[in-house]
Amino acid sequence: MYQFRHGPAREAEISDTELPELETDALPPETQLDEDDRLKPEYVTAVLDALEAGDDEGARALVEPLHPADIADLFELVGDEERVNLARAVADLLNGDVFAEMNDYVREQLIQALEPHEVADIASELDTDDAVAIIEDMDEDEQRAVLRALDPDDRAAIEEALSFPEESAGRLMQRELIAVPEHWTVAETIEFLRGDEELTTDFWEIFVVDPGHRPIGTCQLSWILRAPGGIAIGDVMKREQTLIPVDMDQEEVALRFQKYALISAAVVDASGRLVGMITVDDIVHIIQQEAGEDVLRLSGAGEGDINEPILDSYKSRVRWLLANLITAMVASSVIAAFEGTIARMVALATLMPIVAGVGGNAGTQTLAVTVRALATNQLTQSNTARAIMREIRVAMMNGVTVAAVIGVGVSLVFGNPALGLVIAAAMMTNILVAGLAGVLVPVTLDRFDADPAVASSVFVTMTTDSIGFLAFLGLATAAGLTG
Repeated sequence: MYQFRHGPAREAEISDTELPELETDALPPETQLDEDDRLKPEYVTAVLDALEAGDDEGARALVEPLHPADIADLFELVGDEERVNLARAVADLLNGDVFAEMNDYVREQLIQALEPHEVADIASELDTDDAVAIIEDMDEDEQRAVLRALDPDDRAAIEEALSFPEESAGRLMQRELIAVPEHWTVAETIEFLRGDEELTTDFWEIFVVDPGHRPIGTCQLSWILRAPGGIAIGDVMKREQTLIPVDMDQEEVALRFQKYALISAAVVDASGRLVGMITVDDIVHIIQQEAGEDVLRLSGAGEGDINEPILDSYKSRVRWLLANLITAMVASSVIAAFEGTIARMVALATLMPIVAGVGGNAGTQTLAVTVRALATNQLTQSNTARAIMREIRVAMMNGVTVAAVIGVGVSLVFGNPALGLVIAAAMMTNILVAGLAGVLVPVTLDRFDADPAVASSVFVTMTTDSIGFLAFLGLATAAGLTG
């Protein structure tokens, strides 16, 4: 295991005479990013060149002006070995803000290089939710060592968060919030906010609680600042609020934020007591994460992270390739049943992949729409029947259009109108079946509490391939095209 330490802060700025050597004249801070706010390749190359030359101070000088999020991006852009050297060179810049923005795999690699007390120092700088994100993926022994190095209050908060299920509101929430009783006046509340230095500094609204610490309303800071000082908070607050159960899945939390346009929301335990809050900046990450996961699961690509270890990528992908292999054998058995038919008319072998391929694409289109609708709660038991009928109508329209084109084309190319009619009918059948499978498979999996994004594509592909071959070859045989 490699290690690096947080070095002392620089005592002096690098002189102007050193800048040409570091090649920073051509890379002032405003030119480190391109128009899409991505680090420029020449900037990354300059940092790596400094590291390769053993000039750690030069590399640090290049990195120091960056925003924490851009420093995190820099670590994600370089290779494993270069990442180690970069971490050693800029150790004192690796604060909690940088780790909070870092890719999970990259962060885990760097955290493993730190001593428990160093991880504890970083975690203590962060809100609870960000600290939990750093600690939760560590081994149990390392977790205990880090928790022992934390202050008692921080340790208690993080231990409580770790007791909740992964990807739940309890893991996502932060404990740092402002809560006041409803009988306080506006003036008392403002005095409280100004006088307590231990209060969190980042908040958009104040939660109003009853004597049992149950939230009964919220009050935006703008309302407090504009209201007369003698008015009670209970007369200023908004009583309608969206409460998040502590065990709610983070995807459902994100949907509530999206549906009700929330900036922050109170998190409550089973007894209704206020235990934390979730803010919209955390939800942005969750929405991006969940959307990416669904897309990657549809393709069987696992986590799909370019920083994921190669062995992990192999394990997550190969099982779905093997599953596809098995389903492909089902389609192959359909072809084998018509081996004699194909032998008597070679044109069938040329055309049947078209039927299966177009049907597969039609199924994938419907599948993607359905999985997204399920993920965003647009498709529920209330409108499932209507959604199925909609996809049937779309499939029929697509089927008629594609069947007409392929039918006319095959008739002209092969000079065989009967073959054109057969492939048109097979195409129409397969696209209709694809539309049904694309909506029924994910809906059925969802009803049985299985993730429709994980297994749907395997079943839909098997269905469209098998039905495509069966419809085309079966109709060709029934029509007597092979004599």
